[in-house]
Amino acid sequence: MKRCAWAATPLSIAYHDREWGVPVHDDRVLFEFIILEGAQAGLSWETILKKREGYRRAFAGFDPGKVARFTAAHRRRLLADEGIVRNRLKIESAVTNAAAFLAIQRDAGSFDRWLWGFVGGRPLDGRRRGGRRLPARTALSDALSRELRRRGFRFVGTTICYAFMQAVGIVNDHVTDCFRYRTCLRT
Repeated sequence: MKRCAWAATPLSIAYHDREWGVPVHDDRVLFEFIILEGAQAGLSWETILKKREGYRRAFAGFDPGKVARFTAAHRRRLLADEGIVRNRLKIESAVTNAAAFLAIQRDAGSFDRWLWGFVGGRPLDGRRRGGRRLPARTALSDALSRELRRRGFRFVGTTICYAFMQAVGIVNDHVTDCFRYRTCLRT
């Protein structure tokens, strides 16, 4: 079975085969990926996958309403939580981003509707051939990053936004001969 080359460990293979690039239309899952992609900055995705359950526990199952209400004391406790990346700026940004996420939900009816509006509701086909490097950013990730920052999000630079777009299926960057390529073009 042909896979994208980056899926090389048991954890990354499972993630690749079940989640990466699958179009997501669930606000809670979209919030989870915004937080996880921001936490990944400067680290490997494998590190974040290993800590994912710790993040789910620490961040209230990625309920943005609950995360937005985390107190200063709660955030300090998270700094001691070995189940997550213990970086003060990343923890603070998760709380800030939760409030900004809720604001988009109020404005647009759902984060899903707002996000998928960037691509007309359909995944973009990266048409990646094996051996070609994936981009770190695109004009679309630049635009998404700019808009998220304008709305108060942090840890949403263009590279983080592109990884987020790949993870939640906004763009399908599976190589064309990967067994997941065709499946992930559908919404």
